[in-house]
Amino acid sequence: MLRHLGLGLNLLALGLFFPGILLPMFALKTEMNAWFGQGRLGASLVDKELSIMQTVEELWRDQRLLVAALIFVFSVLVPLLKTTLVGLAWYWHKLQKGKRLATWVAAIGKWSMADVFVVAIFLAMLSTNHAETTTRQSLNMFGLRLDFDISSATQSMLGDGFYYFVGYCLLSLAASQLLQYGLKTQSAPAQK
Repeated sequence: MLRHLGLGLNLLALGLFFPGILLPMFALKTEMNAWFGQGRLGASLVDKELSIMQTVEELWRDQRLLVAALIFVFSVLVPLLKTTLVGLAWYWHKLQKGKRLATWVAAIGKWSMADVFVVAIFLAMLSTNHAETTTRQSLNMFGLRLDFDISSATQSMLGDGFYYFVGYCLLSLAASQLLQYGLKTQSAPAQK
């Protein structure tokens, strides 16, 4: 029974995984404004939404290859490999290699906390939410003095991809643990 529940959670996790890497994980917006007298000038400096895959693509384009590769490996390849291995362990449940595979997947589940590490990086980026700075400047030209305030504000919001990806991480970890436990209890001799 636990083995089947583990497979079910694994399939549900897989259903959350793809929206988790394809939907925007966060939105970031930075604006700069200048006030002088009654007038105001404003400009949007950054206005973007990024998913995990868009982040990898952007990092790759910007020649930050190591960071792009690490995020891709730990947020896309390792989760897909882990999900595939959980499915194989479920299928090979009567064979010794299925039990070994389930044990191995549960052990690397702790290493797949790199998924959570990626989410933590995004959260660190989002910690700038509503950071606002204002400075007073003066401009002297031809004997005229113009005082003005310059402010910049950064706003960030979590996107749907974040919630899907966190759901994937939690369900995937639970699935591998349930499968391993189910296979252990299945092969344990019944006590009288």
